[in-house]
Amino acid sequence: MDRLTVVDEIFLRTHRGMGTPIALQGLWRITDAMEPTLLQAIHEQLRVGALGRRVIRPRVPGARRAWQPNTRAHSLDIAADPLPERGILPWADALGTDLDPEFAPGWRLSATPLHDGGTVVALTCSHALADARGLIHAVSAALAELRPLDADPTSSDAPDAPHSRIEYGCRTKTSDWSDAISQWTTIITGTARALRQGIPRPPATTTPAPTADRLVHSTLLTFDAATWDHTAATAGGTANSLFIHLVAKVLWETGFPGERIAASLPVDTRDEPRVDNDLAVTEITVSRADTPATIREKARAAYQRRMSSPAGLPEEILQVVPDRWAYALSKGAGERDILCSNIGTLPDSLRTVGTHHCDRVAARAIHPGITTFPRTRLSGYLSRLGDTYTLALVSLAGEPEAFSAATDRACKALGVRPTPW
Repeated sequence: MDRLTVVDEIFLRTHRGMGTPIALQGLWRITDAMEPTLLQAIHEQLRVGALGRRVIRPRVPGARRAWQPNTRAHSLDIAADPLPERGILPWADALGTDLDPEFAPGWRLSATPLHDGGTVVALTCSHALADARGLIHAVSAALAELRPLDADPTSSDAPDAPHSRIEYGCRTKTSDWSDAISQWTTIITGTARALRQGIPRPPATTTPAPTADRLVHSTLLTFDAATWDHTAATAGGTANSLFIHLVAKVLWETGFPGERIAASLPVDTRDEPRVDNDLAVTEITVSRADTPATIREKARAAYQRRMSSPAGLPEEILQVVPDRWAYALSKGAGERDILCSNIGTLPDSLRTVGTHHCDRVAARAIHPGITTFPRTRLSGYLSRLGDTYTLALVSLAGEPEAFSAATDRACKALGVRPTPW
């Protein structure tokens, strides 16, 4: 049986008002108008694919929650009126409502026509269902399963329907008992070890109230990949270290007073393509004197280690204690001043959708209905498609105008020239 990981559980709690709500979003910009029939076909493939699942609770105390197939889905959402370019992000920011991987569909497929004749397609899902690479894999799998629109589904030459090939483990009480025994064995052994070493007192769990300077706004920028890579190499760094340097620089340009910035760096840990939260988190400290070269060395060392479990206890304990206790133990996990998520190179399969050319793809997190603001003040998400890097920046502090000006200054200082997405 496919069960939730500790990371899945942390993101699941955000749907219960614990922590900062997080939904992942992939955005595809198509150069021309897309047929509703093609969008509906993609929606159907997603519905019966790996995103088509929901969380179920175990029958045995100590067993982990599990995933169960769920073909319920939000209807395909196609905007009636074309949007100007400046309307893309406000439209996309509003797509994260009513996503619940436990009691309601956890994902939504939306599309809007643009004034220039193109189309933007958005896939938005609860972070409990997938991380960024998982979301990209779900789309790739859906596109790969598309049959020609004029194909006869009853023909013997037509490929099998994808849902006929999906196999799920049978959920039985015995499997819950087996999982519970394994979990409790790990927890008891690990807790005994932590007690011998001494457990630090967990941090206070007071929830900060929203303030006037904590507002969410975002931007999408594209960069010529060859120029970006050359700029990074000239400075002795890599595409990734230039990315981290730029995000830190933007935060300083917004008026962040500290001489050092703590950066959270997610690390993809999957060994094969799959739709899951398959990630770990490490961190580095960026100083004002750092360069892409020094950040490269810091990041290289950091990727060899991971952030530890809460208070020295085995991380599995977060899956057996009551939700509010688990939230108190894991509160702030992975949160630093900035988040720099390098999603990497996207598959070429995303460059075409049916017969349509896709010239821009972006991946990012959004925070629907946010009331509890995290320590993180700025998040960056970098991805590459073909000869273009796309940088998604999500700011959780300051005013939109100041953020835009700060981004422009940071790019100019580092010698990179962005163009709007």
